[in-house]
Amino acid sequence: MTIALVHDQLQEFGGAERVFLALKKIYPKADVFTAFYSNETLKKAAPDYKSWNIKTSWASRLPFFGKLYSPLRFLAPFIWESFDFSKYDLVISSSGWYMSKNIKTTKPTVHISYIHHPPRYLYGYETAMEWKKNLAIKIYANIINHRLRIWDYYASQRADFFVVNSEETKNRVKKFYKKSSVVIYPPVDIPRHSGKQSASRIDSGQARMTKDYYVTLSRLARAKHIEILIEAANKQKFRLKVVGEGRDLQYLKNISGPTIEFLGKINDDEFNKFYSGAKGFLFASVDEEFGIAPVEAMGYGVPVIAYNSGGLKETVKPGVNGYLFDELNSRSLLKEIKKLESLPKEKYLEMRKNARKESEKYSFDVFKNKITSFVNSKLK
Repeated sequence: MTIALVHDQLQEFGGAERVFLALKKIYPKADVFTAFYSNETLKKAAPDYKSWNIKTSWASRLPFFGKLYSPLRFLAPFIWESFDFSKYDLVISSSGWYMSKNIKTTKPTVHISYIHHPPRYLYGYETAMEWKKNLAIKIYANIINHRLRIWDYYASQRADFFVVNSEETKNRVKKFYKKSSVVIYPPVDIPRHSGKQSASRIDSGQARMTKDYYVTLSRLARAKHIEILIEAANKQKFRLKVVGEGRDLQYLKNISGPTIEFLGKINDDEFNKFYSGAKGFLFASVDEEFGIAPVEAMGYGVPVIAYNSGGLKETVKPGVNGYLFDELNSRSLLKEIKKLESLPKEKYLEMRKNARKESEKYSFDVFKNKITSFVNSKLK
């Protein structure tokens, strides 16, 4: 069976790209189609990428396209409709904001689309940049986005089957594309221990008193609302470690007090040390479709306090493995932090165990079994 995997782009690396790499691990011989990619990014994320058969679009040969692909998004229809998949039995698209789900396939090729999210900028969700504040950009974007929204709806009807990363995304696919879908949660990178081993590690993971800081891991962009976490830390003078990079880095540093530390990017082998002293993981992202980073933190037994929005409602169980705050402000966040701080040691350790147990629902093995079962059923 000949298989192709399609992904929006492989220049930036985030949650969607992790899912794509998991699909590539499941189907190692599959050819890879993408709008463009970065050697440097793939070298770090997938050291064996040079053995892949990667096919990029004609747009990747345009000067500076890798830097201008966002304002040049009107090229997306021409990019995805230019690929030929006629020789493949199965095509799996991994689609987010650049809409790779809108490729063209013909029978007998089966196209299964894994959707991370419909494009936020087309459907009124918060984006990394406040583009509506700039009049010229706003006029340009409104013209472009109107045409793209029409194309996105009609072109999305081409896929044979839809898989989504959460109930939240399932509802959006139904709302914007009028399509039914199946939820298969994305794989989350958690430490490779489980069951009794996991519980004993958390039990020996010392008392709550030894954990003296909170953590967050995120792209430092507007929709992630790191400023709310910083405001809470400034008010209560608790230690906060921030991992991530993004356009808002300098602004966030400027409003931060002495108890806040920015760590930039950290290597995978540093996560155990990073989480070992953490009381809890804080997250204020709005309309997050799933939220891989909070579930990763749970994998280390770290309770999560997150904004009650999007897919976080599916993974964070209040009073069980963390808490949800209802208002997007530091006062509401601090109210939930106080609940965590006031837990007796035994209750806190139980919450840590529950966090680990929740994370194990989203392991690579679970993802692999569900994806292969779904694919095989549709090929039949």
